[in-house]
Amino acid sequence: MAQEYSFDIVSQYDAHELANALDQARREVTTRFDFKGTDPTIVRQDGTIVIEASTEDRARAAYQVLLEKAARRRLSAKLFKAGEPRTVGKGRGRIEVRLNAGISDDLARTLQKRVRAISSRVQVRVQGDQLRVSSREKDALQAVIRALREDDSIPVPLQFVNYR
Repeated sequence: MAQEYSFDIVSQYDAHELANALDQARREVTTRFDFKGTDPTIVRQDGTIVIEASTEDRARAAYQVLLEKAARRRLSAKLFKAGEPRTVGKGRGRIEVRLNAGISDDLARTLQKRVRAISSRVQVRVQGDQLRVSSREKDALQAVIRALREDDSIPVPLQFVNYR
């Protein structure tokens, strides 16, 4: 009997790496010359990150610094869903950034259809907030991984774990 290979598709992030990226972004915005006098803050509250500065423009710039630091820590830009910048008390700009991780039921069904369209030689099962993809051929599994990594239309960052 031939051996069956499998892997899991998940959408999660390393909380420690996120904390490091936030810390590095905070340090950079407090020391950079173009942020002097803007009093920028980057605070994490549960599933959101709140970025504030003296103006909406400076808040957007602080968000860009956060994205750069996250990219260096191998956190996908898809993880961060920024809301519209808005003005709060005394003209300060604020951006609320939602952390976008996890595979919803709708997304799981969509991914299941995409994987089956990529290769008919794979089986896909939804297991909670992850998908198990299995096949007797390693090449079919590698084709699925390659196609999903290159697909920019997927709204969440995907990781491929437990490859057996």
